[in-house]
Amino acid sequence: MSGGGEAAGVQNVVVMRHGDRIDHLEPLWVAQAQRPWDPPLADEGRIRAWTAGKRLRDSGFPIHRVVVSPFLRCLQTAAEVVRALCCVVDDHQLLLSMETSRDAILDPSRVKISIEYGLCEMLNTTALGHNIAPEDEKWFPHISELEASLPAGTIDHSAESIYKELPQWEESVAGARNRYATVIQSLADRYPNENLLLVSHGEAVGTAVASYVENTMVYEAEYCARCHLRRNTLSSFEVLNESGHMGVFYSIAPDFSSC
Repeated sequence: MSGGGEAAGVQNVVVMRHGDRIDHLEPLWVAQAQRPWDPPLADEGRIRAWTAGKRLRDSGFPIHRVVVSPFLRCLQTAAEVVRALCCVVDDHQLLLSMETSRDAILDPSRVKISIEYGLCEMLNTTALGHNIAPEDEKWFPHISELEASLPAGTIDHSAESIYKELPQWEESVAGARNRYATVIQSLADRYPNENLLLVSHGEAVGTAVASYVENTMVYEAEYCARCHLRRNTLSSFEVLNESGHMGVFYSIAPDFSSC
């Protein structure tokens, strides 16, 4: 896929958190789960992701490529967003009135998707808790099973992951933030003529803001929160959303260096 943003030479990158996860709504889910570290979306999360996709479609620029964390909640979020982006309707108001993606008819040529290990959740007890990690270190099934969660015809099998494998268990928080920053910039540089949607985790959204706004502390990223980055191709990104916009809340420390 090729194409620019709303103007020639402009690239948009949107970093999005996944939707509502089932284990936060149904605490007993973990005790019965075969893979307790990888909860799916709750029904509320699917609806929220579908709604976020409709809003992205109305954002004034097309999304050409979606890159997603291998965690199931992110794959399911990306699937709902892509269904909204690829939905074929004669009347835009009809799309807005559709509460779910159940009856959506898709044109899968509009968006391409790939899985990126470097966008995965922080692999440590801070993010996942104790006694959660798989003993055999097999976090996910084969990538073909992961791709089965995504809409048919949208997978870009030629895309290569920036990270060829998952990070080691108990990576540091600082290490995870560096990983997110590297992957966001690397993907943008790999596809400079495309607008990207990166579906990941809350820490990735926070890192996207903090990487391009100095002295920033991100203190909340809601489900399906989005950080919108924009640049003239191959220049530095700017963060377009202010605190509280699109579900991201942050503060900027005052700069006393010139006082």
